[in-house]
Formats: sequence, C-alpha cells, structure tokens
Amino acid sequence: MTVRQEFETDRQGAENVLSAPFFLSAPTSLLSAARKLHALLLTCLALSSISVRAAEKPNIVYILADDLGYGDLGCYNAQSKIPTPHLDRLAAQGMRFTDAHAPSSVCTPTRYALLTGRYAWRSPLKRGVLGPWGVPIISADRLTVPSLLRQHGYATAMIGKWHLGLNYTTQDGLPAAPGEDRMSNVDFTKPIADGPTARGFDYYFGVNVPNYPPFCFIENDRTLGIPSVPMDAQAGGF
Repeated sequence: MTVRQEFETDRQGAENVLSAPFFLSAPTSLLSAARKLHALLLTCLALSSISVRAAEKPNIVYILADDLGYGDLGCYNAQSKIPTPHLDRLAAQGMRFTDAHAPSSVCTPTRYALLTGRYAWRSPLKRGVLGPWGVPIISADRLTVPSLLRQHGYATAMIGKWHLGLNYTTQDGLPAAPGEDRMSNVDFTKPIADGPTARGFDYYFGVNVPNYPPFCFIENDRTLGIPSVPMDAQAGGF
C-alpha cells in the first residue's frame, strides 16, 4: 500500500470516528465514549505517522548541465551576470551543496557514475565517450538510482540527453551503423531496447545525443516518427 493509499484509509477512519455520536448520556456510555476517544487518538497518531513518512519522501529533481560554472547561479553568487530566478527558488526551497566533485570531465562516464554510484572506469568504457550507435554500458542487472527510488514508491522520469547506449533492431541483423547513403540500417519501426525505461525510469523523452544520429526525439522506447532524411554532417554524425 502506498503512502497516499494509507493516508486515504486512515483519513476515512478518522471521518468515521468523528461523525459518530460522541456524548455522555448516562454512566453506561462512559465505556463507549472512552473507546471512541481511544480510536480517535489512534487515528490521529496514524495520520501523524503517515504525514511524517510522506515528509521523508521529498520530490527529487536532478539537473545535469554541461559547462555550468559554480558562480553562474544566483544562489551561489550574488554577483552572477546570469539571472537564474527559478533555480534560485529551487535552491531556497530545497538543499544547496557547497562541496561537490565530478566523477569525470566528459559526458558518458559522468552519467554512468551518477546513475549507478560507481566509478566511471568500472564501466566497459575506459576512456572518452560513446560514439554514434553505441551499445548500452549499464548492464541490465545493475541497480540504478531511479530503480532504487522506484523500490521506495517513487515515480521516475528523465528528460533530455541519454548518451549511455541503446540497442537498436537492425534490418540486416548487423550492429547499427550508418550506410553509404548516410542513412542507417536501423529498423525504426521497432522498439529501442535497453534505454532509460529499461534502466529504472518510468518515462523518458529526449535524444540519445543531439549531434549523433538518428537526430530525432525519442519517447520511452520509440522514435517520434521514422527518421528518413540523410544527414549532411560528417560520417558518424559529428
């Protein structure tokens, strides 16, 4: 039973107790009144407990931004030249850290460490970032932060860049790759496997990598539409 369901059950119980007649008409009513008072007190304690447990599960919003300096946000630097009122409000209403360390200086390993809690070099990728059509580097049996949160009743979602690898179904059974016509051998009518929704997120909307093929948005495990325009960039998508 979720916290909300427990709260609704106890709230209904409280309403039932409060709506029942509660008066002393004779000495024989003392026992009945005491029982109702006892039930009311227990219900209040239960509601208090539910409220405390709900307060122990705050909303968690984690924003990973490239090239964001420590002094760029107003909540860290009153002299910042960049107005950041919404992020400042998040900081004021939440928790602000003043000592943090990055697991890596580039994208893929940073994301891997963030989602798994492991050193980035423990992944199959030992240097650099995943290239176009890269396969997943978070194994299916690896516990991730969103998976852990789901075990504790959270609904999870990710918006934005993934860049941790995807498994595409291909038309020729070979690994995903660009073709001579600058299109790929991927069958975009099929679901994309081992993406964010297979690694702990209930919902996903974003792109694998903005400057990598297939140059389209992905919602959960499907591309929005079928990519059909050959890319004009360099081979590989850079």
